[in-house]
Amino acid sequence: MAHLFSKTVLMLFAAASLGFGAAAASGAATQYVPLPTYRVGPYASSGTLWWAGERDYFRYINDVQGGIDGIKIDYEEFETEWSPDRTVEVYERVKNGKNGSPLAFFFTHGTPATYALIERAAADRIPLIDPAGGRTESTDGTVFPYAFPLLFNYYSQASVGINYIAQREGGFDKLKGKKIVTVYHDSAYGRETQPAIALLAQKYGFENIQIPVADPGNEQSAQWRRVREIKPDWVFLRTWGVSTPVALKTAARFGIPADHIIGDVWAGSEADVIPAGDAARGYQALAPYPGGADFEIHKQLRKYILDTGKSDLRDPKFFGSVYYNIGLVNAALAVEALRTGYRKFGAHPLNGEQGRWAFEHLVIDDARLKQIGFYGLLQPIRITPTDHEGGGAARIEQWDGQKWVVKTGWISADHALLQPLIESKANAYAKEKGITRRDPSKDN
Repeated sequence: MAHLFSKTVLMLFAAASLGFGAAAASGAATQYVPLPTYRVGPYASSGTLWWAGERDYFRYINDVQGGIDGIKIDYEEFETEWSPDRTVEVYERVKNGKNGSPLAFFFTHGTPATYALIERAAADRIPLIDPAGGRTESTDGTVFPYAFPLLFNYYSQASVGINYIAQREGGFDKLKGKKIVTVYHDSAYGRETQPAIALLAQKYGFENIQIPVADPGNEQSAQWRRVREIKPDWVFLRTWGVSTPVALKTAARFGIPADHIIGDVWAGSEADVIPAGDAARGYQALAPYPGGADFEIHKQLRKYILDTGKSDLRDPKFFGSVYYNIGLVNAALAVEALRTGYRKFGAHPLNGEQGRWAFEHLVIDDARLKQIGFYGLLQPIRITPTDHEGGGAARIEQWDGQKWVVKTGWISADHALLQPLIESKANAYAKEKGITRRDPSKDN
């Protein structure tokens, strides 16, 4: 899939190209945005495309639009190999900002890293941003003012998956007695949907079977032998990195049909299906970030970034791939939040408390999506001090052997059912940590 490079080459590349030293050297105000990344290791095939999307959009904002209200983004990349410990090290290095810019927020780029940082970031008053990831109960901003699982939290992912299965089965009443297996990456990320699946199983009467896959997931024969013995009606695949193509190939070997396996957000990219070959044909996945290069923003990026040789994308055939588009969306969420903050506090680099306010007042409606070229690529989103998700829907895409094909419209999660569970877990966390819920109406 994506090329893997040695650490030495990556360090040389980083030294030559990361950040915007010219803007900083000129004395112009910049907003510092560190990027903990993983271009090497078992998750590199996802990471290299993700960072290409983020960096290309930030470069587009800087070079084509002149920054955000005149403030350019000074982004800097740090290799972590998806290690939470290394991400924590990066956070400690950058939390005080750089070149006169404080830190307005910190992308964790991974659920384990969010778990590792959630307490210290709250103490430092620096928002953790983890779209379609993070700690699900941090959706409740009254307990977690500095954590944002933007767009599509894990409980919503579970709910949308079950809602889609209900559509396929002919109604929620048809779920009773069905066997639904979740094969999951045995990490904080992989285990995150379990409370929601248990609640949904209780409501609809399906049998909930959870089967873990140890990181990194290079061998899964035992797991899929068990799946074959269970004879499930559906399989929810919550793997990540190399464990996803291994899962698909092993499932095929044990006779599990791909069109009855549904991947979550982080198991539904080209990096997941191309290495699996024919075993992936018919596989479906949740798609809050659809693949494709026909959106308006791609036309602008092709004209100003790709065709001018400024892209971070090493292989242009992956322009518009799912992970590239994830990078675009993440960068756009950050840019629009910063823009919201600059309109409130003035055009100067934001600190963490100002960044929190900016994200808690982020609104991107259809009109704004059209203005920035993301209409159809990003669902409308409205973040509030009490709701740090702000979206909660996805479409379903299916791999036809060559490309992802969108099969549904937007399917929303059952937020009324999930909200009490989120509040309960947030309450438990608040009690454990001695946190008093904030009253957003009393915020300055």
